[in-house]
Amino acid sequence: EHVVESGGGLVQPGGSLRLSCAASGFSFDYYTVGWFRQAPGKEREGVSCIDISNGDTYYADSVKGRFTISRDAAKNTVTLQMNSLKLEDTAVYHCAAAGSVWPKSRLYVASAYGYWGQGTQVTVSS
Repeated sequence: EHVVESGGGLVQPGGSLRLSCAASGFSFDYYTVGWFRQAPGKEREGVSCIDISNGDTYYADSVKGRFTISRDAAKNTVTLQMNSLKLEDTAVYHCAAAGSVWPKSRLYVASAYGYWGQGTQVTVSS
């Protein structure tokens, strides 16, 4: 059982990328799936999460209005659509999944998640 990210790449400022997180060996049903990122020399930060049991979504202030997280039940994937990308969005993006995260204040706490992907590089550069 694991999760795998895909969809990273190089994009100019203002551009868009779509990241996908696929679950292998289990279903995302009733899971909380989060996207975290880590830039060189910086701590890992939570970007966005989705509670698949009720569809609630959460976004860090730095990406609110630009990123959208969603779930494709048929494909058993979670997608992060990233628009209006900025230089500061450059990082390795990781997908993580947890059976449940409680309280909600722990949504962006890495230790709350048991499944982690290897990460995919997103580079925003002109």
